[in-house]
Amino acid sequence: MQQPQNAEQSIKKRPAIFTQVSQVKPSKCGYNLKLKVLYLNNVLEKTRIDGTTVRIAECIVGDESGSIILTARNDQIDKVQPGKSIIVRNSKIDMFKGFMRLAVDKWGKIENSPEAFHFQVNANNNLSHIEYELVSVEE
Repeated sequence: MQQPQNAEQSIKKRPAIFTQVSQVKPSKCGYNLKLKVLYLNNVLEKTRIDGTTVRIAECIVGDESGSIILTARNDQIDKVQPGKSIIVRNSKIDMFKGFMRLAVDKWGKIENSPEAFHFQVNANNNLSHIEYELVSVEE
């Protein structure tokens, strides 16, 4: 059996399945989303003892089905500027004080879209404004 010249020749990638913002659920992961950035708020910029800088920002992003707060870190902040269209791959939902936040860790990716999305963001359906409570159910 002949081996492929490089590893990429043998890997068949399947196309990404994109989800609407209104379909995300608390504490789930693996979401691919096409979003527009509405607002950016820098929350933290701190220099560590070793000289590295940590930056955290909260952005309101969304599509025609709804909006959610995206927590962006460090280099991600440069890609999520207001008015930009972005593609978020393999994102997850973190819970912060009972509210949902969209996050992209080292297994995910935020990239600027090569084309501008032509939808109006539904800011009235902000999923980060819904409070969730963990309830234990006795059997």
